[in-house]
Amino acid sequence: MVGTKLSQQATRLLFAATLLLAGPSVVAAQEPTTLQVSISNHRFQPAEIVAPANTAIRLRIKNLDATPAEFESVSLRVEKIIAAKSEGVVNLRPLQPGRYKFFDDFHRDTAQGTLVVQ
Repeated sequence: MVGTKLSQQATRLLFAATLLLAGPSVVAAQEPTTLQVSISNHRFQPAEIVAPANTAIRLRIKNLDATPAEFESVSLRVEKIIAAKSEGVVNLRPLQPGRYKFFDDFHRDTAQGTLVVQ
């Protein structure tokens, strides 16, 4: 019985020590990178944004125009309607290095951009 209690306490201490040592790095690895892009005059500003590879991304999109926009990307598998004069957030999974095109589906001829992951 005493041996079992010591074994349980040792296991708990080892678990707690592991959490303390790994905790900050695990939390940092899960924290997304936040990027911001604006839509003005039916154009993305900036038209190219850069993010680190293998990290979740929180993309804030500010629509400064008086008309709604639809942020869309086939390669990112995402679309989001953003009302006029408002802001939307798109959460992206960790991505491999590459170039990911996006556009405003309501103004495809002018509103195009690229997410560069490196």
